[in-house]
Amino acid sequence: MLLNFTQLEIFHTAAIKKNFSETAKTLHMSQPSVSMYIQQLEESLNTVLFKRTTKKIYLTPAGELLFQSAEAILNKVHDTRKQLQQLSESIHGNLIIGASLTIGEHILPYLFGAFKQQYPDVTIVLKIYNSEQIIKKLDNGEIHLGFIESMISYPEFVQEPFMEDELVIISSCTKPWTKNEYITPEQLFSIPFIIREKGSGTRQVMEETLKQNQLNPAKLQTILELENTESIKSAVESGMGISILSKAAVQKELTLPSLHQLSIDDITLQRSLYSIYKKHQIPLSGEAFLQFVQEHITDDRLPFNHFSPSPIPHQ
Repeated sequence: MLLNFTQLEIFHTAAIKKNFSETAKTLHMSQPSVSMYIQQLEESLNTVLFKRTTKKIYLTPAGELLFQSAEAILNKVHDTRKQLQQLSESIHGNLIIGASLTIGEHILPYLFGAFKQQYPDVTIVLKIYNSEQIIKKLDNGEIHLGFIESMISYPEFVQEPFMEDELVIISSCTKPWTKNEYITPEQLFSIPFIIREKGSGTRQVMEETLKQNQLNPAKLQTILELENTESIKSAVESGMGISILSKAAVQKELTLPSLHQLSIDDITLQRSLYSIYKKHQIPLSGEAFLQFVQEHITDDRLPFNHFSPSPIPHQ
């Protein structure tokens, strides 16, 4: 019985994806090649590793046993590679980060300067995507590390909360409802509403929170759907309607004030922000940045710590 690393890696990915076609896309292989590797592995072990259906594949008891061993081996290889890199060279190279609009524009940039002072040989490339796009870019290997606004059900990724974020209702300061700090659910559903695009973490959390409070987000009087936070703020400032955004994204406007903050009676719009990555694919520079974020996100000198909920302590 001979096993090689490529077979284990393909098997491990297939066990997580539960689909040979998706496995092929993730590993940049053809589907017949994936099927051939799995077949050769089953023949060499003289056992069946997957139950096959028309749409999905499932691990057999033998497959479950091999998956546990493959997971341990892949983790060990990753740790060994990291230790060898630490011995042979400093942390350097490109670190490609994909971040949601709020995190990429209003949180991470405040950390980059201090990180570069500590790791001058790392070049950060920041790309802005919504949460769904970040998952696809990670899966395709186009980015090393992601930062998203809501947890997503993808077991092949490591997801860790790093900060709590508050969502607030924003309005033009000239509207009659801004005489109060609170609006009723009835008012929320009667005022023209400007919403983020589908796939946005902000929209997902907003809709989930409303549903948890027995409020139907489909009843919002949506007049505009925009992908850009700045566009939403401009539309709200002009008096077109109200919106819900991260408080971190409207700090300056609330201070001026060119926007007015509102809350809904007895409803808290709060969420955790998450880092997300593939354990076996994150480079040493990515691990260093994650550790740096956890250590520095509570710094009182960072502007978003002056008004937002407390960051999550690192476990």
